[in-house]
Amino acid sequence: MDDRKRELLSIVEKFGTDAMIEAQQLIDEIVFLEDKLKETKKLPFMVVNPNNPTQQKKTAAFMVYKELLIQFNACLRNLLKIAGDTGDSKEDTSYLRQWVKQRGGLYDLDARQ
Repeated sequence: MDDRKRELLSIVEKFGTDAMIEAQQLIDEIVFLEDKLKETKKLPFMVVNPNNPTQQKKTAAFMVYKELLIQFNACLRNLLKIAGDTGDSKEDTSYLRQWVKQRGGLYDLDARQ
């Protein structure tokens, strides 16, 4: 088991067996999506017309990244709900909110779709 999965499971463990059972598949999905996001982020997101730099097109990589990010955020929100964090409080009382904050604020948990 890799470190990321172990890290997330250790956070959810604190909420009991029921939370662990619910969260395991979700954590697998989160780890998978994180890896895919990292891979996709390395690809170009825009193509610029060399004859007219004002003409730009989104690449397929951009569209894939966008869809993966939407799925990732949804999975992360669901994991927060399983862990008992409703997202209503701005306080850093949730273990998962603290974990996200430690990761450098890479994820905006307060963004609503």
